[in-house]
Amino acid sequence: MNDFYSKIYLGLLTLGFTTLSIQLFPISKQASSWNRCLRRTSETLSQVKAVKKMNDESKDVLSVMICNGAVFEPKIKANIQ
Repeated sequence: MNDFYSKIYLGLLTLGFTTLSIQLFPISKQASSWNRCLRRTSETLSQVKAVKKMNDESKDVLSVMICNGAVFEPKIKANIQ
């Protein structure tokens, strides 16, 4: 009888682990995509002269904003007289 309960517990544990793994798969896929975006964006930004003068934290913030889909509008400075 004790062997029967241990098999039930083992089956429930296996079922729970499998369910958890299936639910975590999309999250891990999204995290992989996010990390790839950050790495590529940082590499690309490091080639820009203006960004080379920034510290690492500012580059990271800019990379995160770009990977999140930030849209930058140019600020036009005009001297109208």
